[in-house]
Amino acid sequence: MRSSGMESRMEKRTQSSLMHVLAAACALAALAGCQKTPAPPATLVSVQAATVAQQRITSHIAGDAVLTPLAQAAIAPRITAPVKTYYVQRGSKVKAGELLAVLDNKDLAAAAMDSKGGYTQAQAAYQTTTKAAVPEEYQKGQLDVAQAKATLDLQQSIVNARQKLFDEGAIPGRDLDTAKAQLVQAKSAYDIAESHLAGLKAVSREAALKSAQGQLESAQGKYDASRAMFDYSEIRSPINGVVTDRPLFVGETASAGTSLLTVMDTSALLAKAHLPQSQVQTLKLGAPAEVTVSGLEKPVAGKVTLISPALDPGSTTVEVWVRIENPKGEIKPGTSVRLSIDGETIPNALTVPSAAVVTTTTGQKTVMVIGADSVAHTRPVAVGIQDADNVQIASGLKAGEQVVTVGAYGMDDGTPVKVVAGAEDEGSKPSADGKAGEPTAKDSDAK
Repeated sequence: MRSSGMESRMEKRTQSSLMHVLAAACALAALAGCQKTPAPPATLVSVQAATVAQQRITSHIAGDAVLTPLAQAAIAPRITAPVKTYYVQRGSKVKAGELLAVLDNKDLAAAAMDSKGGYTQAQAAYQTTTKAAVPEEYQKGQLDVAQAKATLDLQQSIVNARQKLFDEGAIPGRDLDTAKAQLVQAKSAYDIAESHLAGLKAVSREAALKSAQGQLESAQGKYDASRAMFDYSEIRSPINGVVTDRPLFVGETASAGTSLLTVMDTSALLAKAHLPQSQVQTLKLGAPAEVTVSGLEKPVAGKVTLISPALDPGSTTVEVWVRIENPKGEIKPGTSVRLSIDGETIPNALTVPSAAVVTTTTGQKTVMVIGADSVAHTRPVAVGIQDADNVQIASGLKAGEQVVTVGAYGMDDGTPVKVVAGAEDEGSKPSADGKAGEPTAKDSDAK
């Protein structure tokens, strides 16, 4: 019995000790809950920065284009005939008016010779008509006038004599009247002859000359036509350039209207591009441009020579031509190239590197501005034009402020930063279209 009582007292003491330990633990836990855990020190982020500058900036309009020759002639004959001779090969340099090929032209040469003979005859007939003596009809008219004049003079002298005799009473009055009537008839015959001669002068002579002139012109037209047909057999270059195509061989028949030779002027090339209307609004003729050609180390300088006055109905874009010089013929027509044309220029604009501007998920443009306390703060900005390296800040920044260029992507407002020098990360370099690239793993580690 005594042993059982002792065991009972020991169990009670053990339970009491456990209760005290638990109570102490609860008190410590409550005390710990009432106290705040100290915040860890803020992480210092290493970034690269740039100063907001006031400088000249020019926007660049980029687009794809295809090179075409400055001039091109697909030469097609006007007649159908076999090819007799070629004087050029592909790649031959030719000048305007140079003889390139000859078609079989024996029949055309004979026809030209025949028409030339007719033309020569017409020339001789015209010269004979213009230089010959007065025609027979005209001579007869002159003789009629002379005879009528002699008759008139004779009748006048008769009238005068009978008038004198009548005054002296030697003849009766009817003899005088008869003489006067004959004088009137002679005067009328003279007037008719003279009028007829005048008509011959004005009409017959002119008609003869016109007839001879008409025959000459007709013969000349026939000769010119036959000569033109002969000339069509000689194929000449209409432009300076290089022969780029010669599809037929000697002896094959060239069809009228089908290309026999192609000549291109490649001394200069035109890069033809279709650009959005919004980009072309500020573009001007003569604007400087660069054409990037695959295989060439450096872009080729050019200038805008044409801006289409109307939109393309299919694509609603504007066609723009950029001319580049190609004196050595190194660049080939048909090559696809990349254009970069100088657009709007602002001489005194606030600018920052393109990599400093971050676009949020809502489309807002922001930059991280570093304050005097080396703490970066997010600031919304309005941007304007941009080139490959810089972007214009229309509002939101002042000249001389410092902005983060590398490491700003995903950075929280109020982050302490340390500006370090160094080359830009590959992911933060401006791309070809002037936009900053995506952040790299190095940027993420820096944050």
